[in-house]
Amino acid sequence: MNPLHPSLAEVTARIRERSRPTRNAYLARVDALRQRPRGADRMGCANVAHAFAAMPGDDKLRIVAEKAPHIGIVTAYNDMLSAHQPYETYPAQIRATAHRLGATAQVAGGVPAMCDGVTQGYPGMELSLFSRDTIAMGTAIALSHDVFDAVLLLGICDKIVPGLLIGALHFGHLPCVFVPAGPMGSGLSNSDKAKVREQAAQGLVGRGELLKAEQAAYHSAGTCTFYGTANSNQMLLEAMGLHVPGAAFVHPHDPLRAALTDEAVATALSLRAGQRDLPIGHLVDERSIANAMVALLATGGSTNHLIHWVAVARAAGILIDWNDFSELSAVVPLLARVYPNGSADVNQFQAAGGPAFVLRELMQAGLMHTDAHAVAAGGMERYGEVPALEGEQLRWSELPAQSGDASVLRGVADPFSPTGGLALLQGNLGRAVIKVSAVPADRQVIEAPARVFDSQEGLHQAFKAGELDRDVVVVVRFQGPQANGMPELHKLTPPLAVLQGKGYRVALVTDGRMSGASGKVPAAIHLSPEALAGGALGKVRDGDLIRLDAQAGTLQALVPSAEWDARVPAERSPAMADEAGHGLGRELFAGLRRNVNSAEEGACTWL
Repeated sequence: MNPLHPSLAEVTARIRERSRPTRNAYLARVDALRQRPRGADRMGCANVAHAFAAMPGDDKLRIVAEKAPHIGIVTAYNDMLSAHQPYETYPAQIRATAHRLGATAQVAGGVPAMCDGVTQGYPGMELSLFSRDTIAMGTAIALSHDVFDAVLLLGICDKIVPGLLIGALHFGHLPCVFVPAGPMGSGLSNSDKAKVREQAAQGLVGRGELLKAEQAAYHSAGTCTFYGTANSNQMLLEAMGLHVPGAAFVHPHDPLRAALTDEAVATALSLRAGQRDLPIGHLVDERSIANAMVALLATGGSTNHLIHWVAVARAAGILIDWNDFSELSAVVPLLARVYPNGSADVNQFQAAGGPAFVLRELMQAGLMHTDAHAVAAGGMERYGEVPALEGEQLRWSELPAQSGDASVLRGVADPFSPTGGLALLQGNLGRAVIKVSAVPADRQVIEAPARVFDSQEGLHQAFKAGELDRDVVVVVRFQGPQANGMPELHKLTPPLAVLQGKGYRVALVTDGRMSGASGKVPAAIHLSPEALAGGALGKVRDGDLIRLDAQAGTLQALVPSAEWDARVPAERSPAMADEAGHGLGRELFAGLRRNVNSAEEGACTWL
């Protein structure tokens, strides 16, 4: 192992010092809760009776008389999400495994889980970001029963993992293990799917052919196979030591998957007081947060995590910002090419070595904190190994020294890029982020006149009318957290990709988000401050020359300073404000829109 890289050491030390007051206060609260007697001994008799009323008699005896450990399950099961459909059978398996190990288990509660693939481009997407904090609150409600000795968290997809993690960190006195379910098998390739979408955007294929392609890509239970937010979640949980090692990308129906779930039960029980005594509030510290940031950058993961992991860190009393990501990105090499950063899917990534290869390479290069806590006995180095079944025994072994496919996965000595997959942009428009790993090198600097839209629908109309057939920087504003919940604007990708494919120099600048699956078109996203909060994006006018330079890290409206300073930001129309606040449940989220902080602050609604 090489010594810790000086830039990682410096960033981590800065985070630790910046966070000292909030982290100390957080740990004091966690440690106070750890001193209490166990729930079944502490609570009143009526409370205890209610808690276990529906459990079998022998389980009641185990918990109350024998003081057996009791596991709470928080599940994001529904069968709307293909990724979460396998969770339907997990509680029964977990209960049975807990019984074999002398413990009990109970579903503490369920949390909502939205499929962004269903709501993409529709009003439901305006609830998507806020569903993260709703899930965190749901997790808190589940765990507020306060009778558990350990927790298993069942969730995979975009907002669900951050929401579960934020919620769990507010119960930081409990040991917690995440339990994944794995990806679906490979179907129509992501690149072929993208081609059909671009053809549909041009009217070259009809709805029938487009639907056929989409159903060939999304075809069975399991996580979608592109490297978007859901699969980035899994990579980051491995990097933080919150999974059983190597659990992320094993298929839902592989026998190994069931064995890994059983191991999660055993692992959670091993973390209790009197055992290894590692509650999640102590496990998640500035080292594990830095490890997650490094893993995100090394794999070109989802831009959404520049929002979500700021919020996750804050839930543990840790303060990070986009400067931290930017400084790490300058020294963390890009080791993976998985769609949209390449043509491979996550199954090919797993076959080439997967998270274990990436984490081993980073640890050996001094680019991860190997001394960070992990749920696995043996610590973070265990996450550089891969699991397998030998008969009925679950065992881990070392990977080969070389990647199984150098077009998908490479070592630190021969990376795809010497720097990470995400970059910070700054200038007179504010601060934004860009996913550079998916953008061709000749498209990382764009200078072109602006065309301004207040909605994604307006852009689609202009595209269909041929008004964007030129070099253009498309500005889509009033898409931030306060405005309408900061929806993903992934449906803008096909028309913009078509324009880029015609040879035009095209970029997107927005205070909204893009899907973790978005790629190749340069997009400055999460622009802060947002337009509704008086951000400079509201000053941009049609025809203004905009320069996006991902290599220099700048985002600038090339307007004379005096003119720029004198401009009054545009205001959102009353009709748009009314639409953003009403219909399909949006009224219920008005308080979150009023209270949410900026994207760079994590778009938190609870602070």
